[in-house]
Amino acid sequence: MNYRLAYRKIAYVNWCEELGTVLANDEVKDGRSERGNYPVVRRPMRQWALRITAYAERLLHGLEDIDFSEALKTQQRNWIGRSSGAQLHFAVQGQDASIEVFTTRPDTIFGATFMVLAPEHDLVAALTTPDQAQAVADYKAYANQRSERDRMSDVKTVTGAFTGAYAVHPFTGDPVPIWIADYVLIGYGTGAIMAVPSNDERDERFAQKFGLPIIPVVDQSAHEGAAISAKVGTMINSDFLNGKTVVDAIAAAIAAVAAKGVGSEQVNYRLRDANFSRQRYWGEPFPIQYDAEGVAYPDHDLPVALPPLDNFKPTREGKAPLARAVDWVQVDDRSREIDTMPGFAGSSWYFLRYMDPHNPKTPFSKEAVQYWQDVDLYEREQSMPGGS
Repeated sequence: MNYRLAYRKIAYVNWCEELGTVLANDEVKDGRSERGNYPVVRRPMRQWALRITAYAERLLHGLEDIDFSEALKTQQRNWIGRSSGAQLHFAVQGQDASIEVFTTRPDTIFGATFMVLAPEHDLVAALTTPDQAQAVADYKAYANQRSERDRMSDVKTVTGAFTGAYAVHPFTGDPVPIWIADYVLIGYGTGAIMAVPSNDERDERFAQKFGLPIIPVVDQSAHEGAAISAKVGTMINSDFLNGKTVVDAIAAAIAAVAAKGVGSEQVNYRLRDANFSRQRYWGEPFPIQYDAEGVAYPDHDLPVALPPLDNFKPTREGKAPLARAVDWVQVDDRSREIDTMPGFAGSSWYFLRYMDPHNPKTPFSKEAVQYWQDVDLYEREQSMPGGS
């Protein structure tokens, strides 16, 4: 199957103006760059990505045979984060639009008393009413200053803004208020959730903060000591699901949304595709050229050497510094990609050079790599505190 493993997309990234590049989550701490301590904001940019999600199921199965410790296998499974549930569509009241959500607990749909979109969600602008425009704009500016890691880890701070719009509950027809909040991430799932405050702690805190209804839908009184998120209990306040066990209710809810044409059974993963673009001068160039319509073609003029530059910062328009090398970028009626690959593009293969260090024609030969085979032990030198 052709998954288009390398592709371009508009993605929200960690942008550091001072460093002039996109940063990985690991390079951002408390909204500032790890190197230089400069401000970092979230902004949409067209990026190259690697579709590692295409391998999610294969990676999970592979863990069964690999010689890792159980602790490490568990860590990897949690990182991949396979979850089964349902994809649902909530129509927007008064608009020709719908909000798509993924939930592992479709049985709790009668407890959904509000919806939450990531501040970066494409629908936010269209949903926001004039009287809520300023509140939404202010909140988006606030969320833009927070890194994704901060948003994931900070479970105590409760913030959000009402868009002024309502969705329509697919079974009751009741209006469901639509909010934005930064505890919902644009890059995970669909960037939107149906909030069930009686069955989720973050939803509950949000409902308590903003005075939103909390409808209990799972009776766990017969399961003393069970965690609120555990899939045990009997359904209540849930129309045709009342009296069913949670497990039976999940299956019944999935069947009902499919019959109603508002959803279907779905498998989702926490794993996300890898951002593979950097707006830096140094780094491996992409062997890509574009025509006037933006269609990508392989660059056959290889190898490509980076051109000399006097200014290594991005342009005022936020483009990579290579945009200044006009003669290098323009190739007849096409133009080269100006982003470069991230550091891990090189670090993932450069150890192979050690197997063929004196080769003047290629990074390494197939014969040399086959002779030396895989690396058994790899030690990485770490800088001492205060060192370079």
